[in-house]
Amino acid sequence: MAKTVTTITPLRISFAGGGTDFSDFYLKYGGAVLSSTIDKYIYVTVKTHSPLFKEKYRLSYSTTEIVNSLEEIQNEIARECLKLVKVDAPLYISTTADIPSGTGLGSSSSFAIGLLNCLHHMRDEIVSPAQLAEEACKVELEMLSKPIGKQDQYAASFGGMNFIEFQESGRIFIDHIWSEKLDLKELFSSFLLLWTGTKRKADSILKSQNEAIPEIKDSLEKMKKMAIELRDCIYNNNLSSSVLAKYLHDGWMYKRTLSPEITNLRIDEAYKVALENGALGGKLLGAGGGGFLLLVVPKDKKRIIQKRLPDFFPLSVKHEPLGSRLLSTFSLDD
Repeated sequence: MAKTVTTITPLRISFAGGGTDFSDFYLKYGGAVLSSTIDKYIYVTVKTHSPLFKEKYRLSYSTTEIVNSLEEIQNEIARECLKLVKVDAPLYISTTADIPSGTGLGSSSSFAIGLLNCLHHMRDEIVSPAQLAEEACKVELEMLSKPIGKQDQYAASFGGMNFIEFQESGRIFIDHIWSEKLDLKELFSSFLLLWTGTKRKADSILKSQNEAIPEIKDSLEKMKKMAIELRDCIYNNNLSSSVLAKYLHDGWMYKRTLSPEITNLRIDEAYKVALENGALGGKLLGAGGGGFLLLVVPKDKKRIIQKRLPDFFPLSVKHEPLGSRLLSTFSLDD
């Protein structure tokens, strides 16, 4: 049976606790992250490749790969996902995204989640968000030995605003944040997301950070505590844009101490200009070194900040309540 499956998987922004989702940290001290998915997505399509083509695998992303074995596939996430969830060749795999990769919004993990979701649907299997997240973690952390944490996989799979607790036992607890008094539309309207124009490979930053856990333990403990306090603010109906801004700012000050690669003079200067022109607080998203600067800004100050930072491109985002899901499927009997 010829078959085509397409999934849509959201990207995420992390508010607090990033770095405490590394197993070397949370298995000793416990970790916690507060994050939300946004209305920017990774789209993945997997289809039965036509027998008119001679290759077994064709992959289309920022480049095109045409190969005849799994081991020849250069896209390492695609290759390992295909090893984990086996689907008979020939296959055509394509992916597109709303945002460039390497920008601090969890795109690699969102791609892994979206592709695994596709492969399961190709096998007519319905899997839970928890299974998808664990499989993506297996691909990235075990099969590829990437020096990353586990927050992105769970955020992309479950979707919405979540408090994710990483327990010393190794268990992961998802608290899907909801409060009738929390106006997420209003909260997100206070965000100003600025694209620095710089992509970065997170691996080197995260590797040095992971190796330095004994030295940066105190900062990570404080960042974990901030994630817990932010969750409590929501449930106590005390979360406002100004409160969130303070937590983002304090978290950014701690994060800057984790690795010398996290920030640079251009980013520091831009953040300073933003604060001087009305921003209440903010942080750099992702591992650091580039990507997006998240600011909390009164509506009447946004245009001023954008004028003061003409080299930074503004991006409007909204809250996305859903995680990875099937966008379309089509089957055709031989």
